[in-house]
Amino acid sequence: MSQVLEAQTGREKGSRPSGRLRAEGTIPAVLYGMGMEPVVLSVQWPELRRALNAEGGVSAPIRLRVAGKEHLTLVKELQRHPVRRDVLHVDFLAVDPDEEVTVEVQLALAGMDELGASLIDKIVLLVHHLQITAKPGAIPTELPVDVSHIADGEELWISDLQLPAGVRVHGDPHLVVAVCGTPVGHHGEVHGEGSGEDDAEEVSSES
Repeated sequence: MSQVLEAQTGREKGSRPSGRLRAEGTIPAVLYGMGMEPVVLSVQWPELRRALNAEGGVSAPIRLRVAGKEHLTLVKELQRHPVRRDVLHVDFLAVDPDEEVTVEVQLALAGMDELGASLIDKIVLLVHHLQITAKPGAIPTELPVDVSHIADGEELWISDLQLPAGVRVHGDPHLVVAVCGTPVGHHGEVHGEGSGEDDAEEVSSES
């Protein structure tokens, strides 16, 4: 379920005005996409934090209300302070609900309660995020990695993921995402979180 976030227009540009806004608990932002000219905005930090911490996190669609009009958006970029990690600026990308978009989603272990005690401590999630392509309304909050039937020494690949309808995942189908015990063989090499370069294969829920 997408979140509704109120935005205010008419903020003054520049680093000093932006700094004053942040001191007041307001985050500078911009909205663009869908052929529109970029719109300079600001959003209240408590409301933005609730939207970002909702189910699905940063990957979840957000309904951004600007001057009484709602836009279906995704958080394209979230700028943070390099030390304090405070949010400094947010870019909202307006999207078409009927057009596919590519976003990064989190992976999460599932089925752990069905494992024996001897296996639970051996489960390792090796990849924590992957890129997927789907329509905004079909973007999952997370991709479950079902380990309920994994055996000692066994690996789970991207191709083992049970994808929701209408979702395609990017990356080598033989990329190991989870293992029970120590990975063995060349398939155990981790190519990095969220691997899924533009020329990588896609695994579809429809295949």
